[in-house]
This record gives sequence, structure tokens and C-alpha cells, in this order.
Amino acid sequence: MTQSQVATHLSDKVGITKKQAKSALEELTTLVVRELKREGSLRLAGLGIFRKRKTKARIGRNPATGQQIKIPARTRLRFTPAKSLKDSVLGAR
Repeated sequence: MTQSQVATHLSDKVGITKKQAKSALEELTTLVVRELKREGSLRLAGLGIFRKRKTKARIGRNPATGQQIKIPARTRLRFTPAKSLKDSVLGAR
């Protein structure tokens, strides 16, 4: 589903214009980016948690040549879905 499709769906369901729905989606994206930069995590109830995670430097191997290479430390983004989201999408186990 694209951002335009989401905006169209929101405008139909909420009763706002497509322009307002697109603006709301852009503001949500801006909020997520700002909070991840500042706090390092963002919890959205019923959806899940966005987090920044630091990985350590490590030694890897080039699969083509077998040569060892150093993989530098870096920060990655991680999303952990909420239990209610997993249960509704995958079914309760």
C-alpha cells in the first residue's frame, strides 16, 4: 500500500480531504524521525516500538573470495510489533 492509497483510505474513513490526510501522514513521519533522533525510541500503542540499536564492530567474510573483512559499528533501526498486532495479523497461538 502506498502513501497515496493510505491518504485516500484515511480521507474516506475519517471524512477529511486527501490533502489533509497526506499532511497528517507527513507530520506522523516527521514525528517518528524527530523522536528517534532525540529519544532513540517511539512506542505507538497497538502498533509497536521503533528503536535505534547500536551494533558492534565485527569481522565478516567476503563470500566470493573468503577474505576476512572488518564490518564497522553502526546504528540501525528496529521495529518490534505489539502483541495485539501480531495476534491480529498472524492469529493467536
